[in-house]
Amino acid sequence: MGEVMEVFLVGWINFLNEWQVRMFVILSLALQILLVLLGNRRKYVCKVWIRIIIWCAYVLADWVAVVSLGVIAKNTLDACEKSMNDKPGIQLNLFWAQFFLVHLGGPDTITAYSLEDNELWLRHLVGMLIHTGLAFYALLVAFPASDWLPYLNLLVFTAGSIKYGERVSTLCAASSENFRDSMLPQPNPGPDYAKFMERYTLKKAEGYNVAVDSVMDMPVLPRHDFPDPPGVPEAYHLFSTFKRLFAGSILSFEDRDCSKYIFQRLSEKQAFHLVEIELGFMFDELYTKASIVYNLRGCVLRMITFSLTLFAWLAFQLTTEKSNYSNLDLGITHLLLWVAICLEIYAVGALIDSDWMHRLSRVDRASAFGRAIQWFQQPIKKRWSMKVAQHNLFDLCLMEKSALLLRSIRKLTKINNHVEKHWNKSFIDVSDDLKELLFRELKSYTSGCDPAAIWSRKGSFTLEKYPSISESVGWIRKREFEERILLWHIATDICYSLEPPATQSKQTAGHSKLISEYMLYLLIVCPFMLPNGIGMIRFRDTCAEAREFLSGRDAIISKDDAYRKLRDVDTQVPPAQVKGDRSKSVLFDACILAKSLLEEKVQRWEIISKVWVEMLAYAATNCGGNQHARQLRKGGELLTHVWLLMAHLGITEQFQISQGHARAKILVK
Repeated sequence: MGEVMEVFLVGWINFLNEWQVRMFVILSLALQILLVLLGNRRKYVCKVWIRIIIWCAYVLADWVAVVSLGVIAKNTLDACEKSMNDKPGIQLNLFWAQFFLVHLGGPDTITAYSLEDNELWLRHLVGMLIHTGLAFYALLVAFPASDWLPYLNLLVFTAGSIKYGERVSTLCAASSENFRDSMLPQPNPGPDYAKFMERYTLKKAEGYNVAVDSVMDMPVLPRHDFPDPPGVPEAYHLFSTFKRLFAGSILSFEDRDCSKYIFQRLSEKQAFHLVEIELGFMFDELYTKASIVYNLRGCVLRMITFSLTLFAWLAFQLTTEKSNYSNLDLGITHLLLWVAICLEIYAVGALIDSDWMHRLSRVDRASAFGRAIQWFQQPIKKRWSMKVAQHNLFDLCLMEKSALLLRSIRKLTKINNHVEKHWNKSFIDVSDDLKELLFRELKSYTSGCDPAAIWSRKGSFTLEKYPSISESVGWIRKREFEERILLWHIATDICYSLEPPATQSKQTAGHSKLISEYMLYLLIVCPFMLPNGIGMIRFRDTCAEAREFLSGRDAIISKDDAYRKLRDVDTQVPPAQVKGDRSKSVLFDACILAKSLLEEKVQRWEIISKVWVEMLAYAATNCGGNQHARQLRKGGELLTHVWLLMAHLGITEQFQISQGHARAKILVK
C-alpha cells in the first residue's frame, strides 16, 4: 500500500510540474473572457447569478495570474541552476509570463468589483510593482537565447505594463478621496483684502469721509438650449456637474436653477432617459476603465497595446522556429495571442458603442470622424435593469417550509437569513406609467410645496391634504420611518386583497403595491439605503407575530384568508397597551390603519399612492451618494433614479453654495 501511494504521489507531482502552467494559462484565459463579456452587463442585469460569476472570476483572475508568475519564476530559477534556461519549453513559459501581466491589467469593462476595491489602489500599486518585477525578471532570463522569442517578450511586457498601469490609475482616480478632490474648484482667495484696507486707511488719514458700499453684479445664468429630445451630450453636461453628489459634495443654487429650468420642461420619459445616461456614466467612472481609456490619451494607449500584440503574433508566426516546441505548447501560445487580439478588438468595439463615444460623435457629427463613428455605432438599448425588486411580508410568513436537511445546513452555516432574503424576492419591470406617476408627483413638490417637507414629514405631508382620512390616522405621524414602511406595507396589501380596486383606480393601486413591496425589499435587503433605525428588529418581530397568529388558525390557507382573519380582530384597545414595549411588532397597528383606509371608498388609492411616492422620495433624499453608487453594480435601483431626478428638480439639501456676485467699493466724500 505504501509503495502504491508513493508511486501515485510521484506521478501526481510529475503531472503538476508538467501541466500546472498550461492549466493556469487556460484558466486565466477563460476568466479574462468571462470578465470581458460580463463585466459591463451587471450594469443592467440585476440577477444574483451574474454577480456570483463575476465575483468568482474577478477574485480568481488575479490569484491565477499571480500564482502563475510565481511558478514560472521558480521554474526559471531552477532551470538556471541546472543551466537549462535555454530549453524550448522554458522559453515558451517565459513568453507566457508576459501574458499574465496583461491579464493582471484586466479588461476595460471591469476594474473594481465593488467600491471597496477602489480604496485599495495603493495595495494594487504595490502589487503592480512586484508583479511587473517578476515579469521583468522572466524577460531578462529569456534574452540569452538563439531565436527572436525574447524580443517578442519585450513587446508583450510593454503592452501588459500599460494595461496594468491603466488599471491602477483607474482605481486611484475612483477612490473616494481622489474622486472628491478631482471635482473641487480651483482655490479662490477673493479680492485683496489687505490692499483694500490699505487704501481705505490712507483715504481716511487724508481727512476724507470714507464709506464702503457693495456693488452687485447681475449674475448671468448659463443657457443650455437642449434639443428635443435631449440625448447623450446633454446628459454628460448634467453629469459633469451633478456627479459631485455621489462624493457627498454640494452644488450651487445656480446649478439648481439651471437644472430645474431644464427638467420642468421635459416629459417623464425624457427626464428618466437623461438620468439613466448619467448613472451609466457614473458606473463607468467607478467600476471600469472609462475615465482613463475613453479619451484621446486612452485611445492612443489602446492603439499602442493593440499594435504591440498584433505585431507579436505576426512575428511569432514568421520568425519563431516551430520545430523546437511541442504542438500543444504552440497551440496554447497561438490561443494566448489570438485571445489577446480578440479582446483588444472587443474593447475597441465597446468603446465605439459606449455613451462616451456617442457623446463625442454627436458633438462632432459634422466632421468625417464623427460621421464614421456614427456609421459603426449601434443604439444602446439598455442602461440599467429597468426592474425593481419585490418582497411581501405575508409571502415570507406563509411560504412553504423547505426540506429539513436544507434548513439544517443553512442554519449551521449561518446563511439562513441571507438565503431567505434573496430566495423569496421577485422582480417587476418599471413601466412608463410608473415613471409618469413618480415624475408628476415630484414636479408637484417644486410648486406650492416646501421641499423641506419631503425630508422632514416622512409621508404625513400627503395626509394633511385629505382631512377625511387625516384625523383617523393622525397617530401615524409619531411613528419612525421604518415603522411607517411596515405599517403602510401591510395596510396596502390588506386593502388590495380584501377590496380589489375598481377599473379606474386599478393602475394607481398596482403602482402603490409595487412601491410598497419595493420599500419592504429595501428595508430587508438594503437597510443601508434607508435612514438609521431598528427596521430589522421591527420586521422580524412583526413576522414572528404574524406566524404565531397564522399558526393558531388552521383554516388559514392563503393570504386572503389571513387578511380576513386579521380584519376580524377587534382592535379597540391599542396594541401597545396590551403588549407593552417588549415586542416591536406593528402587525395589528397596521390592521388599524387598513380599517381606516377601507372606510375611505373614493380617494383610497390616490391617498395611498401619494403617501408611497412621498416615502420613496424621503428615502431617496436621505440616502448617501456613496450608497447610491454602490447599487449601480447590481443593476441599479429605482431609488437612485428618483434621488438624482429630485436633485435635478432642486428637491434636495445639497444646494448650499451661492456664487459671489457682490464686490466692495470705497466711497470718498
